[in-house]
Formats: sequence, structure tokens, C-alpha cells
Amino acid sequence: MEEVSFQNLIWIFATASVVNNFTLAYFLGLCPFLGVSGTIDTALRMGMANIFVLTVTSICAWALNTFVLEHAPYLRLIAFIVVIASTVQFVEMTIKKLSPALFKALGIFLPLITTNCAILGLALFQTNRGYGFVQGLVYALGAGVGLTLALVLMAGLREENELADIPEALKGAAMSFLIAGILSMAFMGFAGLFSKVS
Repeated sequence: MEEVSFQNLIWIFATASVVNNFTLAYFLGLCPFLGVSGTIDTALRMGMANIFVLTVTSICAWALNTFVLEHAPYLRLIAFIVVIASTVQFVEMTIKKLSPALFKALGIFLPLITTNCAILGLALFQTNRGYGFVQGLVYALGAGVGLTLALVLMAGLREENELADIPEALKGAAMSFLIAGILSMAFMGFAGLFSKVS
């Protein structure tokens, strides 16, 4: 078994959250990114729900790959989808019970975590990269923090735009797409920065 250094774990976390941000670099998870980023509070809570689902998915993907799917890799995709759907259902029931207001604010986007390609992408990327348990967990946390960061940045900028004097042609979806593109280009700059460091 490959020894995992602390520096390697930091590198995995940093690249998953900033350099290879699932939303701003890979363009995964765009539904909640554009749909739930109206307020910072809602975006932050959606980010926390995503971190939880990503973490549970990572643990389950590692367990399935290690103990169940070793001799049946053709079942990997369907097994991942079942795990993700079950986890999201659990999160949905918990939020509905503990915070009905948040459940109402998240609306359709909470059950849509099930079909969020960032969640499935995490399980597939983790498997293809051969990450062990600890590496997969750090990768999931990094991806979740990156997704939350993207949601909160977008929500903050959208809240600021409500107070700004914007031309009529740029209001609404046009401004959201413009902000998303600029954020994406800004995060692409981190790839060059990290390549200089390494």
C-alpha cells in the first residue's frame, strides 16, 4: 500500500478545491451554481449539503471499489448512482425535518443533488486516480469546499449586483452568465500559479 504523506494530502485538497474546482474548472454542478446562488445564506447551506453528500459518496465509492466491485467493474456506475440517490434522500429528509424553511428555500435543487454530475464525477475521478480511503476523503472535502466556494462567490456577487446600476440588457441571466465566466477565468489562473510552485 502506498504511503500517504501530509504534503500529498494538502496537494490533493488544494487542487480539488481551487485548481481543478469542479464548478469553475470542470463545469460540473452548474444547476445549483446558477439556481441556488441567489443569497449567500442559501448558497452556504447548499454547499454544506454538497460537502456531506460528497464525503459519504467518497467513503461508499472506496468501500464498493475495495470490497464489492473488484471483480465486477461493469456495475460501478449503477452502484455509484444508487449510493448517491440514497445519500441525497437521507439529506433531504433530514433538512425537511430540522429546517423546513431551508428545505423550502432550496426547493427543487436539493433533490437535484442526486443528478448533480459533480457528485458522480467525484466517485469516478476518485476511482480512476486510484485514491485510497484517506486520499479519497481529502479529495471529497476539497471538492466540496471548492463547490461551496464557487456557490458563495457567485451568491455574493449576485447580491452586490442587486444594488448596482446595471444596464437593462445585462440584468438577470445575462449578468449571471457573465459573472460565472469571469469567475471561471479567474480560477483558471490558479493552474498556472500551482504549476510554477511545483
